[in-house]
Amino acid sequence: MVKQERAARTRQALIRAGAEVFAEEGFVRASLTTISRRAGVSNGALHFHFASKQALTEAIVAEALEGVRQIVRDAGARGGGPLEALVEATHRLLHRIGDDVVVRAGFELSDDPGAGAGPGLRREWQRWVEGVLLQAGEDGWLAEEVSADDAATAVVAATTGFEVLGGTDRTWLSEERVAGFWDLLLPRLTGRGPRRH
Repeated sequence: MVKQERAARTRQALIRAGAEVFAEEGFVRASLTTISRRAGVSNGALHFHFASKQALTEAIVAEALEGVRQIVRDAGARGGGPLEALVEATHRLLHRIGDDVVVRAGFELSDDPGAGAGPGLRREWQRWVEGVLLQAGEDGWLAEEVSADDAATAVVAATTGFEVLGGTDRTWLSEERVAGFWDLLLPRLTGRGPRRH
């Protein structure tokens, strides 16, 4: 049991160190030696857990993907309708990208063709946003003249922009910036007066 716990801690340390190094240096420039050093383990320990840089990348993206899925599950479970879930999930996602290097690196790696890390996190987010806004339209939450597709385009483009720009300037991920976006967009989507998060 102790050995399994130590192995799980080492694996997590490698995922975190890998995310940090990939975020700083990019996939191509990052070396496994730098990652193992950052994690405080030997190269042998790294190779015990991950056969290659690709395998480590896949683990980082998988953990980030689970983080995104948990955010949207939690937002949907709160009740209050699809638009509230969307606003809540957007705030949580951008906060998490700012605070969690694994999620931040997961977004970068999943859309890096060189990393070949599997399903894109941005695509996963896009699918969820499209689904929520389709539901919002069907349930009468959207103004008559607003199409769910157009709304999804605006939300996905903006949140992707926040995420990318937040990589170099964290103010793009701030609560105020995200709230300002929703203060601008929600009245247009609903055809009602301004609403605050």
